[in-house]
Amino acid sequence: MSVDDTIVAPASGAGPSAVAVIRISGPRTRAVLEVLVGRVPRPRQASLRDIGSPALDRGLVLWFPAPKSFTGEDMAELQVHGSRAVVQAVVEAVLAVEGTRLAEPGAFARRAFENGKLDLTEVEGLADLINAETEAQRRQALAQSEGSLRRLYEGWRAELLQAQALMEAGLDFADEADVALDVGVKASAIVAPLLQSIEAHLADRSGERLRDGLRVVIAGPPNAGKSSLLNALAKRDAAIVSEEAGTTRDVIEVHLDLGGCPVILADTAGIRAGRGEVEQEGIRRALARAEDADLVLWVIDATDPVWAPPAPLAAKDVVFALNKSDWGVPPAHNHAAINPLILSAKTGAGLEALIDRLADLAGAESAGSGHISLTRTRHRTELVSSRDALQRFVSHDLSPELKAEELRIAARHLGRLTGLIDVEEVLGAIFAEFCIGK
Repeated sequence: MSVDDTIVAPASGAGPSAVAVIRISGPRTRAVLEVLVGRVPRPRQASLRDIGSPALDRGLVLWFPAPKSFTGEDMAELQVHGSRAVVQAVVEAVLAVEGTRLAEPGAFARRAFENGKLDLTEVEGLADLINAETEAQRRQALAQSEGSLRRLYEGWRAELLQAQALMEAGLDFADEADVALDVGVKASAIVAPLLQSIEAHLADRSGERLRDGLRVVIAGPPNAGKSSLLNALAKRDAAIVSEEAGTTRDVIEVHLDLGGCPVILADTAGIRAGRGEVEQEGIRRALARAEDADLVLWVIDATDPVWAPPAPLAAKDVVFALNKSDWGVPPAHNHAAINPLILSAKTGAGLEALIDRLADLAGAESAGSGHISLTRTRHRTELVSSRDALQRFVSHDLSPELKAEELRIAARHLGRLTGLIDVEEVLGAIFAEFCIGK
């Protein structure tokens, strides 16, 4: 599609509504307004006008001349009544003007990126903000859309370019050993703390967990109250509860908002020596799901405690929950080492503490607190490549020419994060996440 086209699309949700917003952007925007509403209104001031001739509707018209617009080009918004008939008629009237076409998903955001209004991390934050389902997700996405990651990554890239400039200067004076050695030491002094910062950033997965949802598997022996706990957290009967051991055979999954954070909670079959093929398959699925989870919630029956999860789960992050506390709690010396949460799925005692623990692990504490975390696999991939190049710079006995090349590689991958370096192959995937009209 040509960027010289003028694009149009409804920017508000589909279906009948009180008001619908129709967005127009491109070089023919002024001509569209002249055809539809006559005189172009004053910039950034809402004007009540008849739209179309003969009038299709009466609504508010806003005009944003370039470059002071979301897309960086001439842009307008028509706020009309939200019936399907009105929206369709107005859009068709716009399309009747030569040089206009319907916008594809993400077209407005892509033009904002191409005109320097947003970088790629801000675009991704905007997409996450549109799709946010919980309060913590909203806070994290808003911070990213306002440039928190861009400022961090561009700061790192500026430091790398400084180190790169030193190495390049050293190459210009390669015949003077003292000069080459001096700039190499100065470049290393810049790279070493930068490498530590990137490694710490990669080790923090709270942003990814918050964006994608913390995957928690409820595991434990039969009749420990796992399904009752799932129902208590979901506040509905999501799983069948019975005193008969082995009731849960398959994995039951629910998506919850716990403390403002998305949590994908899975109830699994009780883990014991299976007594039949169906139960054995349920246990196999339980262990497989637990091994893939971010966190295992190991539920312990206070009336018949099994303190330790089986060996396959020993390497996972585990939160221990001592359930059925309304029946009494075993002596503290039996569980002092694991420090379980004491709760009762039946009475609700201890559930708030469990929710707070899960919310913290899902990233609620970092969201909106000024803490900056990477949120996407794309970010991690580029940062890993940049880190690897820096590790080669500091760890290997390389020639100055090769050291300079490693810095160029690291800087290039950081540039790809924000879009300073060509990333055409990822643009389509990023902007396809948007709805039409954004």
